[in-house]
Amino acid sequence: MLVGSGRTIDETGGFTIEITPDRTPEDIRSNRPGRQLRQKILALPEAPGVYMYLDRHGKVIYVGKAKRLKRRVSSYFNRIHDSVRTNLLVRNIVDMRFIVVHTEEDALHLENAMIKQYQPRYNVLLKDDKSYPWIVVTKEPFPRVFMTRTKGETGRYYGPYSNAQSAKVVLQLIRDIFPIRSCRHYLDEKGIARNKYRLCLDYHIKKCGGMCRGLMNQEDYGRVIAQVRQILNGETVLLEHHLKDEMQRLSDEWRFEEAQVVKEKYEAVLRYNAKSVIARAEEGDVDMLAYVDNPSAAYICFMHLHRGAVVQSVNLEFRRTMQETPEEILALAIGEISRRFDIALREIIVPFLPYQQDDEFEGVNFIIPQRGDKKKILEVGQKNARQYMTDREKQREQLNPERSVDNLMEQMKRDFHLPVQPRHIECFDNSNIQGTNPVASCVVFRNGKPSKRDYRHFCIKTVVGADDFASMKEVLHRRYTRMMAEGDKLPDMVVVDGGKGQLSAAVEAFDEMGIRGEVTLVGIAKRLEEIYYPGDSLPLYIDKKSPSLRVIQHMRDEAHRFGITHHRDRRSKGQVVSELDAIKGIGPASQTLLMKHFKSLKRLREASVDEMAQVVGQAKARVIFEYFANKINN
Repeated sequence: MLVGSGRTIDETGGFTIEITPDRTPEDIRSNRPGRQLRQKILALPEAPGVYMYLDRHGKVIYVGKAKRLKRRVSSYFNRIHDSVRTNLLVRNIVDMRFIVVHTEEDALHLENAMIKQYQPRYNVLLKDDKSYPWIVVTKEPFPRVFMTRTKGETGRYYGPYSNAQSAKVVLQLIRDIFPIRSCRHYLDEKGIARNKYRLCLDYHIKKCGGMCRGLMNQEDYGRVIAQVRQILNGETVLLEHHLKDEMQRLSDEWRFEEAQVVKEKYEAVLRYNAKSVIARAEEGDVDMLAYVDNPSAAYICFMHLHRGAVVQSVNLEFRRTMQETPEEILALAIGEISRRFDIALREIIVPFLPYQQDDEFEGVNFIIPQRGDKKKILEVGQKNARQYMTDREKQREQLNPERSVDNLMEQMKRDFHLPVQPRHIECFDNSNIQGTNPVASCVVFRNGKPSKRDYRHFCIKTVVGADDFASMKEVLHRRYTRMMAEGDKLPDMVVVDGGKGQLSAAVEAFDEMGIRGEVTLVGIAKRLEEIYYPGDSLPLYIDKKSPSLRVIQHMRDEAHRFGITHHRDRRSKGQVVSELDAIKGIGPASQTLLMKHFKSLKRLREASVDEMAQVVGQAKARVIFEYFANKINN
């Protein structure tokens, strides 16, 4: 049933609408419907269906399903909601349409189809770009067992599995244990009786029982398929116990060769259970949904376990379109899994309660575990969801490197509370040993990556002794006074390596140059990775795994490395100059030639007169050799 008349909104939609923008500003502020919209809501039936909200341009902006249409639609307009996304949606609703269906399941299917058709702005969009693998046991006299992504064969389907590799592991276990056929023939007693088929390689390597030539009858093969179904149903622990008992029985009867065959099957099941059984003590069926997210998407891992073994596992990705909360996305995921796999979820392990309207999840028991086997199951799901998120982000980064940079810049802007994205960041560090050869380094990162051609060294000129604060102040003055004089753009963010003292010196320098407020200034303390801001006594702690903190740590380490290298070079140069300057008749040109050839003073001291003569001549070589010889004797 469709309600509405007027102009067409979509050539494929098959229905028309009438725009009724009669909501007053007060109605919008209070999330109340206009007069005409209120009348439509009052006329809604208490029946299952799908509702569509339209904006003033006649565009579908939201599609939802309901067990009772009138109650669900009314709930949008009777209060201010906790969800920002829901409040924004209600303020933009001008008109609505609905479709009545027979059952709640029909509503679920129709809602999904209409979301894919209209791509409404306020619906969280499921990113579904693949079909999941299943394992099917066909309905035949001699059933086949194989993996498929389409349900074209008549039979029982098991799964879905999160990826093809998971399904292949299960299939490999089945083929290692049971002599099932892999051919595609339709085997029946008539065809077998006519010797229509011939034995294949699988029979000769004991991977098949030879059903095509009547070497295994239908009854025996049926018992094998029953055990295959045990594995696919997740009853591998029971199968493990059965094989162990069978192995012991054959051994007691001195049938050792048969016992060895059963032992190999038993060990294969043991290896599989070690990887797939999460909670061996768990009885019955358990459903679990784990949740992880980032600013642009949420990732859900769904697992169905039978007796502690995973028999269904699916990962879903939901792209955020507005400020959807985790609770809203988790609720959508529950509905999507119920629709896609045609299952009724009754008891679900979740990390938090989903967002609920009216009696949407009536009869569903949500469990938020704190300890025990259920907590262990949830942790496994969280780990899988996190890995799936990492894999998806890596794929996107490889396909579109610029997009990953934009995401990083946006996250750094958010984490460090910046007014703009920090596309250009500079970091400073001081180096000296008891005040000797004081230097400073400046490293530059652009778009989160080192820009080494912009790195700069500074020799401290005006500071006497080991005064890191004064040195930092001098370097900042020199760096940014010159940049402003040359008309260069100042960085978006400046990081000083040190705590409050270094940061205070930097603030003084910025105040004197008149650029405080134009450039964000922070200090990073080494011990606990604390981020300090000017005028704030409490540091900011950023998640240790955050890419924002990793960029700052990388900058700090680069500044330290770059500064230490420069300081070491200056010390070495000072030592060389002081040593060779003491030799009368050996000038700067000769010193340079000697160091280029021998690389270090140690090698020069150990060189012979002839070796030195090849570089600076016989006379100077004799002078240098005698100088070092006299120094050793004295």
